[in-house]
Amino acid sequence: MRKFAIFLIFVSFSAASISQTYPFQDRSRPEDERIRNLISLMTLDEKLQCLSTRISVPRLGVQGTRTIEGLHGLAYSGPANWAVKGPRASPTTTFPQAIGLAQMWDPVMMKKVADWQATEARYLAQNKRFGTSGLVVFAPNADMGRDIRWGRTEECFGEDPFLNGTLVTAFVRGLQGDNPDYWKTASLMKHFLANSNENNRSYNSSDFDDRLFREYYSYAFWKGVTEGGSQCYMAAYNKYNGIPCTVHPVIRDVTMNDWGLRGIVCTDGGAFGQLMSTHAYYSSPDTAAAECIKAGITVFLDNYMAAIKGALSKNLVSEKEIDEAIYGNLRMLLKLGLLDPPGNDPYAGIGVTDTIAPWTKPEARELALEVTRKSVVLMKNEGPILPLNKGSVKSIAVIGPSANKVISDWYSGTPPYSVSILEGIRNYVGDDVKIRFAMSNKADSAVIAARESDVAIVCVGNHPLSYGLDWGQNHVPSDGREDVDRQAIALEQEDLVKLVYKANPGTVLVVVSSFPYSIGWSKENIPAILHVSQSSQELGNGVADILFGKESPSGRLVQTWSVSIDHLPPILDYNIRNGRTYMYDKHEPLFPFGHGLNYTTFRYSGLKTDSRTISMGGQVNVSFSLQNTGSFDSDEVAQLYVSFPGSAIERPLKALKGFVRVNLKKGESKTVTIPLKGSDLAYWNTDKGEWALEPGKIGIMIGSSSADIKLKGEIISR
Repeated sequence: MRKFAIFLIFVSFSAASISQTYPFQDRSRPEDERIRNLISLMTLDEKLQCLSTRISVPRLGVQGTRTIEGLHGLAYSGPANWAVKGPRASPTTTFPQAIGLAQMWDPVMMKKVADWQATEARYLAQNKRFGTSGLVVFAPNADMGRDIRWGRTEECFGEDPFLNGTLVTAFVRGLQGDNPDYWKTASLMKHFLANSNENNRSYNSSDFDDRLFREYYSYAFWKGVTEGGSQCYMAAYNKYNGIPCTVHPVIRDVTMNDWGLRGIVCTDGGAFGQLMSTHAYYSSPDTAAAECIKAGITVFLDNYMAAIKGALSKNLVSEKEIDEAIYGNLRMLLKLGLLDPPGNDPYAGIGVTDTIAPWTKPEARELALEVTRKSVVLMKNEGPILPLNKGSVKSIAVIGPSANKVISDWYSGTPPYSVSILEGIRNYVGDDVKIRFAMSNKADSAVIAARESDVAIVCVGNHPLSYGLDWGQNHVPSDGREDVDRQAIALEQEDLVKLVYKANPGTVLVVVSSFPYSIGWSKENIPAILHVSQSSQELGNGVADILFGKESPSGRLVQTWSVSIDHLPPILDYNIRNGRTYMYDKHEPLFPFGHGLNYTTFRYSGLKTDSRTISMGGQVNVSFSLQNTGSFDSDEVAQLYVSFPGSAIERPLKALKGFVRVNLKKGESKTVTIPLKGSDLAYWNTDKGEWALEPGKIGIMIGSSSADIKLKGEIISR
């Protein structure tokens, strides 16, 4: 009886605590006052618990939230070992891989994709059927795709800092929403900093100077914070200039003090332990935990509790420092509406009043299809052989290991359905066209199918999960994924392409891959080549719509496709000035950065600027006439590059500083204007520790790729 009475007292006390009103719940109070009030009410154990990914204070009615991956759709369930399984598992809308999303060159669509993910995150977190999703989304990946051998190339937005910064900003805004007071979800960018090799990542050092830190490797993170509004990121496994990123001074000195970030800064999974093991940077966990807090880490993704308690007991870190660490974590809860009483958060009804699962709605399918279409890059079209004419083609051979499957990567969710390229073609042509399928050339099956058909479509590429091999292993040298870089960039399956082409010269190659290949033979011989990334649930329908001309292709490459692996600098050379990316590489590319063809032609003319000079805080509007001179309605991605002739400091050969996606009907003309900001022309002055605009000539180039410049002009920077 006495135990029951004690239980009743405990329940009554807990209920009273939850129902009690505290100053931190009062929306009329300043943000800082609310957060500091909450901290003042917390016990030390509660504070330490808020250094985990389960940031909550149940005693005070703060239920908190979880974390979730979301690079190209919400990875709620899926192939990863941390995905939700069992009765609470759920599909989620699955878009093309991040590298494919970037190939749209479309910030508006990027924001729509991220917004849809945020809606699904809210639904899965708030709907009573699930209630287990997180509102802290690990996305986007703001690392630079500086080397096509990087195993995680699929996660990034390419090799250019301006493009990355623009797309990262759009993705962050989509995840967090447009409400001035509340976030839909919290965007946690990853992996800060310069984490673009997988082999030896747990101890190698990415080394480069302060200019490259500001102008290249941290640029997209900076834009994600200062323009996108992200207040969270994940520190990388590797060292930067000899110091592990988990404890690097730039966390506090630059991202917090300079950029103004005040949210979550988390370790990567297992990175805390690596400070003692692979990095051998500290001899004891207590010291490592204290130094993480002092550096600016606010959340640990691995076991830390014993170490942080040890650090406190030895006075290596103070409770006041713990308070400051969890401040940003609690601020994140405030921005998500999780410290407020009911009735204010505009996103609280998702999954509660609107109980139709987002991934089941027609809008989900339509968005995934539109994004997939826009991501397809037409790299070659001789003849032109494309688009295919459904009315005149009587038989099609669909060949290759990538033709009849849609493969999820490690950071994919489980799609509600998936359409392979084979299925997409069948859906498009119906019963009027005979389809022959061969996955390989066993018993000459591919050759026979190609020979007996009007057209052969060969679909080859990588397997994002290396056919289920253990962590750190690849099926073939040209594959790559997390924990293992590519050892080759030649496409082993190009032999299949050769056999098919010999049997049928009317061959179309579809490269379904997470990264570029050196396909020199195919470029020389195959009449038409397309690239599309992996994993979209609408992969097949999107590709079919492009193949048959329902829509003109308009995707653009976001990485240089190199002719040969020996054109690439050593993968651990992080000084991009040593011939890396289109900005510094003097080799002739196989396919250049920004490349992509349409089913029509465009004429560029009449370059004008509204000023001949530009200042650091100024802007010049670059205008030109763009005319669709072909027979297809189509988008065109017009690109603005600059050069710095006569510069006294080392600058890129050319650098992207603006772009715009324009839709023109056949015969239509438009005046296109791309703004050029003086601040985007600046370099980092290491002597003064600030951005500076060097006086002199600025070359202006307008084109359809980094190698296809249509118009040139010049302005003067002052």
